[in-house]
Amino acid sequence: MRHAVVMAGGSGTRLWPLSRAARPKQLLDVIQDDPADGADGGAHSLLAEAFTRLEAVLPAERIWVCTAARYGAQVQAALPRLRPDRLVLEPVARDTANAVGLAAALVAEADTDAELAVVSADHVIRPVERFAATLGTAFDALAARPQALVTLGIRPTAPATGFGYVRRGAPTEVAGVAEAAAFKEKPDRATAESYLASGEYLWNSGMFVWRARTVLDALADHLPATAEGLGRVVAAPAGPERDAVLAEVFPALPKTSVDYAVLEPAATEPGRVLVADLDVEWLDVGSWPALAQTLASHDGNAVGGLAVTLDSAGNIVFSDDPDHLVALVGVRDSVVVATADVTMVCPVSDAERVKQLLAAVEERFGSRFS
Repeated sequence: MRHAVVMAGGSGTRLWPLSRAARPKQLLDVIQDDPADGADGGAHSLLAEAFTRLEAVLPAERIWVCTAARYGAQVQAALPRLRPDRLVLEPVARDTANAVGLAAALVAEADTDAELAVVSADHVIRPVERFAATLGTAFDALAARPQALVTLGIRPTAPATGFGYVRRGAPTEVAGVAEAAAFKEKPDRATAESYLASGEYLWNSGMFVWRARTVLDALADHLPATAEGLGRVVAAPAGPERDAVLAEVFPALPKTSVDYAVLEPAATEPGRVLVADLDVEWLDVGSWPALAQTLASHDGNAVGGLAVTLDSAGNIVFSDDPDHLVALVGVRDSVVVATADVTMVCPVSDAERVKQLLAAVEERFGSRFS
């Protein structure tokens, strides 16, 4: 059967000070509800959006969530339709190869022949119907090529330098799916422009579809320490005994990404890695400028919460306190974020340095404001 797992373990440091270690971005209600859906002007989390998006393809009982153990209770509270036994908890962060492997091992235990979609909790995707159709197409590709690893590629709308790219190769027997000819790291501007002009390249979304057993076999071939460790985990009876083995084994697994451990080696095998063409509006909410695209626009500023601006434009203004007003006069092209214990101001052009700023704060104050 078809299953899906939402990867929701990130810390969202580039959205500090809104995103914190105790409550990261995927759990924050920062996505405005759509009035077209009868919403009353409220907001919901990226995680809730990802779960609801998958429900257009799968029943809730076949949707899993992988997150850090410390976020388990918050995830369950945010997703009332998530079955408790579909919550995968990482005791520590060991990068995506181990997180995906742990999820795949538990899904395979529940369903030996499971086909598994791996999606992120960081994305806003519109329209949902087009996403659902392409995810179904990617699943269909596994019927034609059972051992395939399918990545979802987003049709680029600009020469973005912040994303990796995948080049489409020969078409397959499934319409909308091609063999992946090459994966490219984040390019410079000129290279990105050439990719866009060629029409051959898609943004690498970091979303995948494969059989759970296939990815576990790939880990056994290319990352045997992880495969052996995960085997020990699922061999233990579910419950306290398994939790104890997981707590012992998981922190010692080699820390690496699923792209490096699985996709790159597989890409050397002709026709093994496929790419499904996903033509949607796609936003990877990883920074303040990205989040700004989901906020309301007022007088040329992106605003979340209470704000008044005078002779100010190009700003990103956010307050997480419904009783705290942010007022700007004569301010241009700045990020202004107010929380209960931190006020952060920076030029929009320096928004990617927020992670660096947080490191400086932690050096001075420890974890007090993390």
